[in-house]
Amino acid sequence: MSLLAVGSVAFDDLVTPFGSRENILGGSASYFSLSASHFRPVEVVAVVGEDFGPEHFQVFEGRPINLEGLVQVPGKSFRWKGSYGRELAEAQTLETHLNVFAGFRPVLPERSRTAPYLFLGNIDPVLQLAVVRQMSQRPRWIALDTMNFWIEGSRPALLDVLREVDILLVNETEARSLSGQHNLLKAYQRIRELGPRVLVVKRGEHGVSLFAPEGCFMASAFPLEEVHDPTGAGDTFAGGFLGYLAAAESLDLQSLKKATLMGTVMASFTVESFGTTRLQATTPDHIQERLRLFSDMLFVSGN
Repeated sequence: MSLLAVGSVAFDDLVTPFGSRENILGGSASYFSLSASHFRPVEVVAVVGEDFGPEHFQVFEGRPINLEGLVQVPGKSFRWKGSYGRELAEAQTLETHLNVFAGFRPVLPERSRTAPYLFLGNIDPVLQLAVVRQMSQRPRWIALDTMNFWIEGSRPALLDVLREVDILLVNETEARSLSGQHNLLKAYQRIRELGPRVLVVKRGEHGVSLFAPEGCFMASAFPLEEVHDPTGAGDTFAGGFLGYLAAAESLDLQSLKKATLMGTVMASFTVESFGTTRLQATTPDHIQERLRLFSDMLFVSGN
């Protein structure tokens, strides 16, 4: 049973204290699918331009990632250029070129319309809802990512699609902006009224906060000696988190907790190098060993 992901496949130009890179693979659907495919087959729906060559398609080959819904059209692919300061806390956007992504209207392949799990990446909520309405049957769960641009600029459309959503993944600022509440527990209570029953708050170097009707869970970030590039960490987390949940076929609190750890572990690989490089080289053994280390760090024995 596959996990359907609708989002962006793009090129990034990056500048960090550890150097710079140009024309590297980026986009929410790229990071998400490379991460989630370790746990469940993934179907990608996105758009790229003529500059997306065989070497870029090759990144996804040999993995359980179906690219039938990745459409190539005349023009240039979505491109983002950003820089990070020494703290790597937040990217400064230098340039954004939507290119072919500006006209993106996701059309689901027939086989994707029965996918039991759906991830709606950070795109216009009007398009997110259009995707939901193309499904021939209601997925077991629908997860959604969004950002302040849509929360502030397209709130009515976002509220419409949130009514269809089971899991919302946002950062602290977005959770507070959407809910009007500074306290995250109160923010969850308000967001719960909007539709999603599970809220995942991504907190960067401070970890993740998970809220569900059955309880809450907090996890730190995995400690690393060096972080080279945080681009795509949130989408990688989402891939690990949702990929694990799809494999577990459960949204109970225990599964949600384990998924949070798995998402954190997957994100820790991404930030160790520029772009998707480290994520591409990650093996199941790497994942299990880091998960074991992370679990040991969090576990406290005794009475």
